[in-house]
Amino acid sequence: MVDEAPLVYVITVNWSNAPDTLECLEKLVQLTYPNYRLLVVDNGSTDGSAERIALAFPQIEHLRLPTNRGFAGGFNAGIRYALAQNAAYTLLLNNDTLAAPNLLEPLVDACTPPDVGATAPLIFYADERTRIWSAGSNRNQWTLELSDNHGRNKHFEHPTEREFLSGCGLLLKAEVINAIGLFDDGFFLYYEDSDYSLRLRHAGYRLLVVPQAHLWHKVSRSSQGSNSPNERYWMARSSVRFFRKHGRGLQWLAIIPWRIGSAIKVSLRLIWHGNFPAVRAYWCGLKDGLQDTL
Repeated sequence: MVDEAPLVYVITVNWSNAPDTLECLEKLVQLTYPNYRLLVVDNGSTDGSAERIALAFPQIEHLRLPTNRGFAGGFNAGIRYALAQNAAYTLLLNNDTLAAPNLLEPLVDACTPPDVGATAPLIFYADERTRIWSAGSNRNQWTLELSDNHGRNKHFEHPTEREFLSGCGLLLKAEVINAIGLFDDGFFLYYEDSDYSLRLRHAGYRLLVVPQAHLWHKVSRSSQGSNSPNERYWMARSSVRFFRKHGRGLQWLAIIPWRIGSAIKVSLRLIWHGNFPAVRAYWCGLKDGLQDTL
């Protein structure tokens, strides 16, 4: 008798973006893994997209939230729901992603050892299907910044240990979630995956990127695109929260000058391109991040 494959809940969050979510789901209903369920968490959409998605996919599960809780809050609601259904794993996917049919099998296989806390696929650009967007990353232990350019110039043949995995596509064990908790929903958008990766590592778990699993990402759809005022605001605000939360002792001697230099570099680049609304939003995000309560 063959044991039944462990139950995986595949969770994506929609916020007023039916076209991307519908395209994402069209791929997910074709997954070949034998024991999975799909859950769409609607993050307080007001444009009718929740109804449109439910009508197009009545066979999958839907969870509607009354307000937009951001990336972390939306996925936390989905994770709680999945754990209540006795899911063994949760796969978190951005709604602007396109999955390969065999996405789940290698991720689950690589996540089986007890010391592995999370696995992630190779994530490619949706408009450049062979160009890697993220293969996880390592981390500078002094500045806490991600290093090696998300593995974009590396070649991976086997599941490989990394210090950061992107929340764009992330498989988590139920037992690990129960051990270290949910995402910090103080991160409304961005850095919640970096925070969670650090928490996993501090708890002694390994993080693996699995090159046999493939995902394609449209990049920054939830914040109206890269370098939009909304994207720059939340990137800045969440970065301050992250470094305030994790910076320790002598690390601040590296973190402070590095972050000041980064802020100046980002601002000059935006000014060079005449993107003054994004410059203002970026500095408002830094200010608000400093005023946030941890």
